[in-house]
Amino acid sequence: MIRSMGDYRDVVEEVYAEAADVPQGALCCTQSPVWELPGLHVPKAMLERNYGCGSTVHPRDLAHAERVLYVGVGAGMEALQLAYFLRRPGGVVAIDTNASMLRIARELLDQAAAENEWFDPAMVELREGDALELPLDDGSVDVVGQNCLFNIFTRDHLLQALRETRRVLKPGGRFVLSDPVASRPVPAHLADDPRLRAQCLSGALPLDEYLACIVEAGFGTLEVRARRPYRVLDARRYDLDADLLLESVELVAYADPVPADGPCIFTGRAAIYVGDDDSFDDGKGHLLMRDLPMGVCDKTAEALSALGREDLTITASTWHYAGDGCC
Repeated sequence: MIRSMGDYRDVVEEVYAEAADVPQGALCCTQSPVWELPGLHVPKAMLERNYGCGSTVHPRDLAHAERVLYVGVGAGMEALQLAYFLRRPGGVVAIDTNASMLRIARELLDQAAAENEWFDPAMVELREGDALELPLDDGSVDVVGQNCLFNIFTRDHLLQALRETRRVLKPGGRFVLSDPVASRPVPAHLADDPRLRAQCLSGALPLDEYLACIVEAGFGTLEVRARRPYRVLDARRYDLDADLLLESVELVAYADPVPADGPCIFTGRAAIYVGDDDSFDDGKGHLLMRDLPMGVCDKTAEALSALGREDLTITASTWHYAGDGCC
């Protein structure tokens, strides 16, 4: 990928080259607790370089996966976690544009092999590669993961990275991501600052806009699984009219077609029927058993609300979807 003079990604490379050699405690959410797994020992140096804002490793997404792509390997922690579940040579392909990060990841994966009897570094294939031009064939992976990387991109580059992700996924494959989002649009004087963007502070989009980009890239079903505070850009230090809250979200986007009536986006809403019959059928594939909440996508929630029935309750978004619904 050819870069122009002064490309913001050059600053990103500098920031993360520094962060590979010397842990940066203020970069992303390095102090977030890392959940543990039986028999998995994560080297301390990996934990110190955990530059993410959530997790993209979930067993239910890996149950039938044979090959996983991880974009932006960092120090290799999530690649190691993914290998824990796949346990096959080349089961995880991890890419990065940063030579320093690839070097430290290789060293720390070797260290992980010494600390974990089950792990062989051959389980993780490290490659130099760019999210905007992924070095993989069409439809060649079951799952793609990225953590606190895509928020660095400008909107045009974000859409390009999302389309590349969609391209390499098999039909029905899953894109699992964790990224910061903004509670309102980030002003230009911050968004145009390449160092703030590299530090995952100024490139965040509002959640609705981010979801729209994912849909535009061709993902038909999206799940918002978690949403929590990430940072505050305070008015005094960042020259703002008011403090600006950043949140981290964990999302899963499925590589299935976008329905003609719009995407299915699950944000933790539910429909509950309390009528006289044992169940309620809306005639569109949704059968609600009396008194039992059923998760529904936002599109279905709005359609059921529009019926105006007193025996239907539609809950608000919790932003923590458990995967128990239908669209």
